[in-house]
Amino acid sequence: MTKKQENLLLFIWTTALTATLGSLYFSEIKGYVPCTLCWYQRIFMYPIVLIALIALIQKNASAALTTAAFALIGGGISLYHYGIQKLTFLQDSAPVCKGASCTGQYVNYFGFITIPFMAFIAFTFIFAASLVMLKQTKE
Repeated sequence: MTKKQENLLLFIWTTALTATLGSLYFSEIKGYVPCTLCWYQRIFMYPIVLIALIALIQKNASAALTTAAFALIGGGISLYHYGIQKLTFLQDSAPVCKGASCTGQYVNYFGFITIPFMAFIAFTFIFAASLVMLKQTKE
């Protein structure tokens, strides 16, 4: 594993850990109840922390394919979730949630930054770094 691949894995791990701690902060400290789509996003973000950490310890660049897959699926869910929050024509397709509504916005920084938006950005960074790692592995 090259130093660049190791740095990319560290970036992936740090991004996933930050997103995980952020989601736990919002739910456990701020008391925001996660909706169904938030849980699905967590299902795809949380394992990336472990996958990237184990890959770092083992110096295994091939984990990039797994992190890319998790980030792609999680990012798709985040993008859809953000869409049903911000686009009125998508709100009718929002899943029925127990407890918290998937269209609800606990935070709305600068009029566009919501929790699913932050998750989407994290998934995008992880996916991009994973693709760069995959390219580096093939070279």
